[in-house]
Order: sequence, then structure tokens, then C-alpha cells
Amino acid sequence: MELSLATRTVGEHTVLEVGGEVDVYTAPRLRERLLELIDSGARHVVVDLGRVDFLDSTGLGVLVGALKRLRTAGGSFALVCDKEPLLKIFRITALDQVFPLHPTVDAAVGAEPTGAGA
Repeated sequence: MELSLATRTVGEHTVLEVGGEVDVYTAPRLRERLLELIDSGARHVVVDLGRVDFLDSTGLGVLVGALKRLRTAGGSFALVCDKEPLLKIFRITALDQVFPLHPTVDAAVGAEPTGAGA
């Protein structure tokens, strides 16, 4: 399956909507897009995984890398995810303790940035 990426702005947040499968083949595209956003000045990024059907360890690595890069730049990074199979991956890897996870974009945008640590 293909990877779809769409960006929109909600207040001070840049929302990256991701769809399809994030795996070893498509993760480099996600990494490039996140780096473009951060390098162009985005400091509060929300990645909406609502249309993601599959996420592997390569995809998780891309998300961790973006989180670290934004925190270094004084920004915030949050994920929107309400699909139980994806949430299970975050719990099993303990990344639910690292990423702020929200059920909706509105919840992510309205939340205070956390300092939980990668």
C-alpha cells in the first residue's frame, strides 16, 4: 500500500496526516517530510496516524527521531492515534510513555506540551 502525507495548520500546530502503511519502504518518505517541516520552522508538530493501517519498527524510529529533533529545538511533538492495533504497538514498546498520544487532532492541539522523555 502507498503512503499518503498531507499537511495542514491548526493554530500554532503543524498537523501531518499520514495514511497507508509506514514500513521499511515508506518510512524514508515520512522522515523526509518531517525533516522538511522542522527545517522550515515548524515547532509544534502533530502527526495524525488515524489513516495508518500498519506501522513497523522503522516507522517508530522515524517518529522517535522527529520527537528528539523537535525537543532539541524547543518544540513539541504529539501523535494522534485511536486504533487499538497501533496503540498496542506503542504499549508493547513502552513508547506510550514517550509520546503524547491523543485520540483526536483537537485533543492534541489543545493539550499542553509534555516534557516526557525520549
